Amino acid sequence: MARSRPVPLVARLVNSVMADRRLWRPLFAMARLTRPATRAVSGQSRLAFAFGMLGATKNRRQWKHKRNKSHRGVSRSSVPSALTGSSATTVLLFTGCIMDGLFSHVHDATERTLAANGYRTVRIPRQRCCGALHAHTGDHDKAVELARANITAFADDCESVIAVNSAGCGAMLKEYGRLFAGDRLESEAIAFSGRVRDVSELLGQREIQTAQSWTLRVAYDPPCHLLHAQRIADAPRTLLATIPGLEIVQHDDAEMCCGSGGSYSLTEVQLSRAVLDQKVSSLLAADPDVIATGNPGCIMQIGAGLAAAGSRIPVVHPIELLDQSYAMSGFYDE
Repeated sequence: MARSRPVPLVARLVNSVMADRRLWRPLFAMARLTRPATRAVSGQSRLAFAFGMLGATKNRRQWKHKRNKSHRGVSRSSVPSALTGSSATTVLLFTGCIMDGLFSHVHDATERTLAANGYRTVRIPRQRCCGALHAHTGDHDKAVELARANITAFADDCESVIAVNSAGCGAMLKEYGRLFAGDRLESEAIAFSGRVRDVSELLGQREIQTAQSWTLRVAYDPPCHLLHAQRIADAPRTLLATIPGLEIVQHDDAEMCCGSGGSYSLTEVQLSRAVLDQKVSSLLAADPDVIATGNPGCIMQIGAGLAAAGSRIPVVHPIELLDQSYAMSGFYDE
């Protein structure tokens, strides 16, 4: 498809930026500075919608809580030694590009919740973009280049599980074996892909700590790359179900796409918005307090759609809700 129809310019620009940390780091740093003003300019036009997408990346961890002194906790700013000693299971966190640049708070929440459940999280240097955006648009060579760099970066620890909190990244990382079919790196790529786990999968492998009761109506919207690509349907719901008092409200066509599709929302605006409008209507009809979904593109797309519709319902990653419930329970040191 990419050979018969040139990749749109906007997709080529996005791909170029995401492939080079020297480009996306300063750009995302500038984007973070403009986030506080995005609510005032969010809307339906292409520029206003882009601001709405940026606004959706803000850290929503603003609920007030009182610490329960009966619980011993972990530090919010560091991995707790009490819970990550010799008996802890080491996992390697895949940080990615968009997640690292705009959703670092989700990485922090991931580390805290994993630590509270007996995991020691390590961030590997020299890792790069997963290559999903490049593979989606047909830039096969760049996708392979990025995948090769990631396999090399994680080569020092060939045993530990690789934890991912982005459905799109997870789906791509699990495809590395196929990406290198016939290549000298094929066996290493297959082994790498076999170690990749979504954070909800990882927590689902053991009994999760139960937190304080929290009355909250949550609409869980499964990302396509988690539900359809990775075939993970129950783990995120199981994770949310560990929060006492939290009510998961159903909405129509939850399994349908939100219209993001990587850079699709930038290259096929009309169709992407048509898909999104149906999603937003279903979510608004369910009347939740918060919407949870496990992919940055979905958070940004749905968040911008809600803002354009005049709604202030926040969109968060499921792990953020578990993290907040742990904070309310006093699991973390103040």
